[in-house]
Amino acid sequence: MPSKRHLRRVALPVGLGAGVLLLAGCTPQELNGFLPGFMDENGNAYAEPATNHTDMVSSLWVNSWIVLLIVGVITWGLMGWAAIAYRRRKGQTGLPVQMRYNMPIEIFYTIIPLILVVGFFFFTARDQVTLETQTENPDVSITATGKQWSWDFEYHGTAADGSDDVWTMGVQAQPAANGDIDQAALPTLYLPVNKSVKIQLESRDVIHSFWIIDFLYKKDMYIGRDNYWSFTPTREGTYQGKCAELCGEYHSMMLFNVKVVSDAEYEDYLASLKDKGQTGPIGDEYDRLSNFPGTGAQSSEEKH
Repeated sequence: MPSKRHLRRVALPVGLGAGVLLLAGCTPQELNGFLPGFMDENGNAYAEPATNHTDMVSSLWVNSWIVLLIVGVITWGLMGWAAIAYRRRKGQTGLPVQMRYNMPIEIFYTIIPLILVVGFFFFTARDQVTLETQTENPDVSITATGKQWSWDFEYHGTAADGSDDVWTMGVQAQPAANGDIDQAALPTLYLPVNKSVKIQLESRDVIHSFWIIDFLYKKDMYIGRDNYWSFTPTREGTYQGKCAELCGEYHSMMLFNVKVVSDAEYEDYLASLKDKGQTGPIGDEYDRLSNFPGTGAQSSEEKH
């Protein structure tokens, strides 16, 4: 019978080999923690991530779960071991020997959680700083406005007064009798591939949340307070977007599409909006901020 030492020598490479084979058999979606945007509808892996930040978000997500699972397995193992090793044996009576404290164990379960919390904070804060850093001079500047229950998109030009801006104003999704959504009728945001984009996020009424699913990031849209999101789309295609903040009766119908296209196709699209006369800045006349100072709304004191 082989000795325990020989078994240990064999177990390590066998375990490593099994782990490598297991990972090799994983799909890109599984390797990225089952997050969307890494495989097409036919199950084929995309050659490029959706944006320059997608891999960072996926890495933070997957590595966090790996660490948490390791901690969980160790904790569950210790709990199981303690339950078996210190169980009441047949014939035993009374209470087991009581211990007031154990300094090594108390130091252990104080220091280890502290290290884990600091580690999670460091990596999360590091990635968040990168994700939240706004591009000062982006190639493309857009204002996305959420409203009950659709989206307006304004593509900024170079004029300070916004006179050369172009825009689209959408309506909420309308399901057919069978429940299907007419995708072609949804508001569509056009973005040029491999160009830096900065989106200014606004709301006309209540709090919304701007979420492009495959981009693995979403940001809230507040009343009277602008938010910003900077990134670079790196893969052409059509992506789904939606509001991720419960915003009223037809929240589920607050859908939009995102088309990442070539630079030439993007410019052609902007030209088509200009030809339709959809130029200039979108005004605030559609906002419903009736209680904001300066809107002429009466205060409760004035009413009485």
